[in-house]
Amino acid sequence: MSEYTTNDIRNVALVGHAGSGKTALTEALLHTAGVIQHTGSVEKGNTISDSDPLEQRHHHSLRSSVVNIDYDARHINLIDTPGYPDFVGQTLSVLPAVETVAVVINATAGIQTMTRRLMEAAKARQQCRMIIVNHIDGERIDLEKLYSDIRQNFGDECLAINLPAQGGTSVVDCFFNPTGEADFSSVEKAHTAVIDQTVEVDEDLMEAYLEQGEVGPDQLHDAFEKALREGHLVPVCFVSAAKSVGIKELLEAITKLMPNPAEGNVPPFVRGKEGKDAENIKPDPNAHVIGHVFKVAFDPYVGKLGLFRIHQGTVTKDTELLIDDARKAFKVGHLFKMQGDKHVEIPTGVPGDLCTLAKVADVHLDSILHDAHDEDDLRLKPINLPMPLAGLAVKPKKRGEEQKLAEAMDKMAQEDPCLKIERDASANETVLRGLGELHLRTALERMEEIYNVTVDTKPPTIPYRETVTKKAEGHHRHKKQSGGAGQFGEVFIRIEPLQRGAGFEFVDKVVGGVIPNTFIPSVEKGVRQAYEGGAIAGFPMQDIQVTVYDGKHHAVDSNEISFVTAGRKAFVQAVANAKPIVLEPIVDIEVTVPSDNMGDITGDLSSRRGRVSNTDVLTGGMVCIGGQVPLAELADYQSKLKSMTGGEGSYTMRLSHYDPIPANLQKELVKRFENRED
Repeated sequence: MSEYTTNDIRNVALVGHAGSGKTALTEALLHTAGVIQHTGSVEKGNTISDSDPLEQRHHHSLRSSVVNIDYDARHINLIDTPGYPDFVGQTLSVLPAVETVAVVINATAGIQTMTRRLMEAAKARQQCRMIIVNHIDGERIDLEKLYSDIRQNFGDECLAINLPAQGGTSVVDCFFNPTGEADFSSVEKAHTAVIDQTVEVDEDLMEAYLEQGEVGPDQLHDAFEKALREGHLVPVCFVSAAKSVGIKELLEAITKLMPNPAEGNVPPFVRGKEGKDAENIKPDPNAHVIGHVFKVAFDPYVGKLGLFRIHQGTVTKDTELLIDDARKAFKVGHLFKMQGDKHVEIPTGVPGDLCTLAKVADVHLDSILHDAHDEDDLRLKPINLPMPLAGLAVKPKKRGEEQKLAEAMDKMAQEDPCLKIERDASANETVLRGLGELHLRTALERMEEIYNVTVDTKPPTIPYRETVTKKAEGHHRHKKQSGGAGQFGEVFIRIEPLQRGAGFEFVDKVVGGVIPNTFIPSVEKGVRQAYEGGAIAGFPMQDIQVTVYDGKHHAVDSNEISFVTAGRKAFVQAVANAKPIVLEPIVDIEVTVPSDNMGDITGDLSSRRGRVSNTDVLTGGMVCIGGQVPLAELADYQSKLKSMTGGEGSYTMRLSHYDPIPANLQKELVKRFENRED
């Protein structure tokens, strides 16, 4: 591995819908750059980036994978990401590691759900974007129409920097080259369009362009980078990974046109609880170290791995680093570069590079690595990840494997930010939550094959919530005397509903010392116990303000437990007087199906108390149906959708809000809770 500087680095994430060919494209780039002698294939399970046994069996990426390429005196860090919506957490979590997000589109399938979602995610983080149209040699495709669809969906700033030629068997450059023949449009027209778009961000350059009629590539560099940073230009490239068409041209576009770490937008670091923008963080090799962990993995031989982006400073094997606000540093010891599942040790990591630490127990996703104690309040603005709502209650098939199961699930949750483990004490369930049926199924497969734990599963209890609908007061006097010191505490509280999503507020308005300040936290503790355990149906409560305003104490008998008990029972009484209701989670759902199935799908969603809000016509005879449905109605939706569409339908969902549950269902839940209490 040759030596390189920050200016030589290009960090690119390949993202896009499943089947767009990201892994094949990674293989083609590695082969063209001379990193590998022969390209592997997803079907044969021998690609560099899909090295996981489950990926090889399923023939698609389940986790993000980092490879690196040295080409034309540049060092390219390339991240191949999963494309199925169920694994979007693995994709979104690596975006902070790169300057360029390259969205890959299958020319046969066209613009799909994940295409839109990932374009929006990269735009929201103000990252430079490019679009790669793959499979340009496919049959019965209309590249001209697809290019028009791209510009219609994502804006006129999407402009081709090369075009397919000779029936999709080659490509012709449109950025450096002003002439040539293409399969559609014209090279001259495309060249003029991208130059016009570039010079618009620089008045001096635009003036020179208008005077001279042309500007050279060297003159365009700074303006081109600025246009990328501002989202004023999104380059479009055409390739065929399977036939290696346009791969060399793509490599050259990445090395010559895409930004290095010093040219991309400044990463959104913030400080403190207030989240104030952090200043003066720049890729200076002589400054103290700041790094961000964008991926955690567990290697069966090496152990825990932390993949991190160096944003500032230089890291060597002798560097001592701190994690977040830890006071004790660890020594790096070994510093690696990843090539799929292979680790290549390196002596030094420079700003902008993607490196790996091994065997650091406390490292976690989104942790900040640094070597200065005054950086312990620094963090990167978190990526907006979808909430995992699909769930399975799990328990080990074999008795005595509870600890083994807990350890396996903990490791998987550390690797995947959208895989969560919940312990529902009221239902005595351990719930594994993910983004969909496929997500959960592969997690169970990994649990069995990698961690040798088999489990029994069942549908989990729906995560209902409770709240109140009006103001009310509650009072309780706790008095207990059994010889010696007794217990005494009296509490008066007032509760009122808050706006949906506001959470919990506790207000102390006690005056005159009727409840000593030392016991106010005990009152709050008791209130929180009832709040978290539920008052009418056993579900956690939300969106309530609780004010303690009066009470009494005893100089001898009052203690913490007295006021915990009084606070809890006063809150329960207040809730009973405040017209409590049960809330159910409502999810935004997007269902992608063949257009022939649209009527069946909308009718089925309506039967599930759902509301369809929009339908979008997609390419390839598909439609995307959007709406909202109660989560409780979707327990069997995966199998029903599969049967209705012959396996061609897919869906994604994310939490929207909580709404009151129908009265008949609330009565059923309350009765069930009362029977359980008895």
